[in-house]
Amino acid sequence: MQVILLDEVQNLGDLGQEVKVKPGYARNYLIPQGKAVIANEENRKKFEAQRLELERLHAETLAVAQERARTIDGVQVQIARKVGEEGKLFGSVTTSDIVEAMAQAGHEIKRSELHLSAGPIKQVGELELSVSLHPEVHVKIKVVVVAEE
Repeated sequence: MQVILLDEVQNLGDLGQEVKVKPGYARNYLIPQGKAVIANEENRKKFEAQRLELERLHAETLAVAQERARTIDGVQVQIARKVGEEGKLFGSVTTSDIVEAMAQAGHEIKRSELHLSAGPIKQVGELELSVSLHPEVHVKIKVVVVAEE
């Protein structure tokens, strides 16, 4: 299915690009989220008429993401959990826990912006995690998991 992207989509394309995607991906994600429209002649004309407005909105969201990146980049948060033998946690530290710790430190991020590549954290230690604030803006934060006293 051919779609016209109304926003930059990571690993897919940029604003205004016409790409071929699977029908389910278009129907269930791209179109309902407002990130794309079906590529037909009518939608191409509508897109060209709205192109300047969409580019302006894209530039604004990029500027906001870059400003947030300046405040978040390199932040370190500490999370205390009950620990068993050999530094293994009872339970795990998830994205929700990290988002909550960041909020307590005064930095707002969304769960969807945080990437735990190896899944939930199950060991005591220090990890560097990636936060995607925008498809073009990525920052690193440090999460230190310590034993609860």
